[in-house]
Amino acid sequence: MTLRLIAVHAHPDDESSKGAGTYAHYLGQGAEVLVVSCTGGERGDVLNELVSRDPRSRRDLAGLRRSEMERAQEIIGFQHVWLGYEDSGLPGEGDPIPSGSFAHVPKEVSAEALVRVIRDFKPHVMITYNEQGGYPHPDHIRCHEISYRAWQLSGDPEAYPEAGEPWEMKKLYYEDIFNSARVKAIHEWLLENQPESPLLAAFEEMREWMMRREYTGTARVDVGDFLDVRDAALLAHASQVSPDSSFFFWPNEVQRQAWPFEDYRLAESRVATAEFEFDLFEGIEEDA
Repeated sequence: MTLRLIAVHAHPDDESSKGAGTYAHYLGQGAEVLVVSCTGGERGDVLNELVSRDPRSRRDLAGLRRSEMERAQEIIGFQHVWLGYEDSGLPGEGDPIPSGSFAHVPKEVSAEALVRVIRDFKPHVMITYNEQGGYPHPDHIRCHEISYRAWQLSGDPEAYPEAGEPWEMKKLYYEDIFNSARVKAIHEWLLENQPESPLLAAFEEMREWMMRREYTGTARVDVGDFLDVRDAALLAHASQVSPDSSFFFWPNEVQRQAWPFEDYRLAESRVATAEFEFDLFEGIEEDA
């Protein structure tokens, strides 16, 4: 049986910053991986000064981000689908969500589009964001909402009958990659092995912020062999990520020693599984 994993993300670049190592890991084991981008990222800021000088970043940011996504896909090797919604941006407090954007469209409508993708791809495992969207961006929250609805209904023949033959997934995970346990482990490794490292002083502000993110993980994937390819995919999203981004704060050789993992929380499962897992497909082959 070929195992299949679907990862549902809000914007292009999210897939590379939140799980690319995991996708590369499972692709290397012969699984199929499909990434769904709910929006085109049209309202994102250009965070790379060099790219901001490119007229295309002002004339056709949507097209630029599609090109970046194609490059990231080539680097990791996953399959990819655009769900087709417009980026909602990040409205200020009290400002309305743009009409017709992803977070404005009723979740029942958008969930049907995702259910259609699921019934076609037939994944065993879904990865998406937690109830807070990982962070409170309206598109991330809506991504969680439609993913959870699709988890509940993709196997129900009475739900969205025009969206294909029912398919029931086995496990649902929320990503928990940026977490306090990871930060603590890296900090302790640096203190023990590189106490004179300039990283330690620069690390303190980030550590204080990250330690407030409670560790909720119940599953851990070893991606130590795929950190470089993960970084290459992330850098492919050049309009969003520059080489001096905080994503690259910790050298990969340090991460391989201290915390070579990407972490997930098992939200729901339809198969028996362990209290803590090291394989997102645990329990599925035995159930097949």
